[in-house]
Amino acid sequence: MHVLLINNSSIPVYAYGGTERVIWDLGRELVRRGHRVSYLVPEGSHCDFANVLPIRPDDPWEPQIPQDVDIAHFQFNPRSELSRPYLVTEHGNARKPRPLPRNTVFLSRDHAARYGSQEYVYNGLDWDSYGPVDFDCPRTHYHFLGKAAWGVKNVRGAIRVALRAGVELDVLGGERLNFKRGFRYTFSRRIHFHGMVGGAQKTGLLNASRGLIFPVRWHEPFGLAVIESLYFGCPVFATPYGALPELVPEGCGVLADNATALVEAVRASAFDARACHAHALEHFGVQRMADGYLRMYERVLAGETLNAQPPVIQGLARELAWKS
Repeated sequence: MHVLLINNSSIPVYAYGGTERVIWDLGRELVRRGHRVSYLVPEGSHCDFANVLPIRPDDPWEPQIPQDVDIAHFQFNPRSELSRPYLVTEHGNARKPRPLPRNTVFLSRDHAARYGSQEYVYNGLDWDSYGPVDFDCPRTHYHFLGKAAWGVKNVRGAIRVALRAGVELDVLGGERLNFKRGFRYTFSRRIHFHGMVGGAQKTGLLNASRGLIFPVRWHEPFGLAVIESLYFGCPVFATPYGALPELVPEGCGVLADNATALVEAVRASAFDARACHAHALEHFGVQRMADGYLRMYERVLAGETLNAQPPVIQGLARELAWKS
């Protein structure tokens, strides 16, 4: 099968790179299984295992899809019907209730349900690229991982939990001084800001963490930060929104909508790092993601329409409850 993966961001990725990291790992796994993969992505991208074509977002899609492609897999809504077989993965939460293509899949059961769908494939990552976990490494700090400037990620809440619990916090994905979405300056030197990190620096920080503090205030579509943290043996202390109850079982963390409960959970934390790691390996590896997408591709190529009606987001809450 020849799969064309289409995205508006360059590959490969450094630092955060959620969607870009996922489609890189997916493409490489498909190639390992004997499939052919091409990427339609911005100019300047490069890849050593797949052909790379420059995307032209303002041009019609049909002429940009090579004739020998079996299925085109968009990572965004192409906003036009195609005569060729195609699939769309919705990676976010829509701001307006606009219909999506009927061959749209989502990132979790909750994510799909909020669009009136039952079609989803969990994200997965190539854990071999992260390297082994050092379970004997001294773990002194907790961490927050995400775009801290984005209010719904609630870095303020994570900082408050850490300070009240009396622990130190590494903020991966934010700066001490922020003007982007309202002024924020963190005075405490128990909170350590590392900016947007990737590579060895990121894995080193995760490998030395006691847990992820992640009190998001929106319906998280999936949560790569969660599965990356679990892989490194870090239990998760988060809000119970979106996909998080699907990702964090009872033995791998605590979910609550208020700071007091998470503070108590952090103080009492006695989770098994190896169990957290094993959970990520079993459920959120690239192999399971590839299995899921191959099933979707086969259904579409057999002429099936995945959703009887165009999926539309139901409910647009952006700031969910958080009792600090």
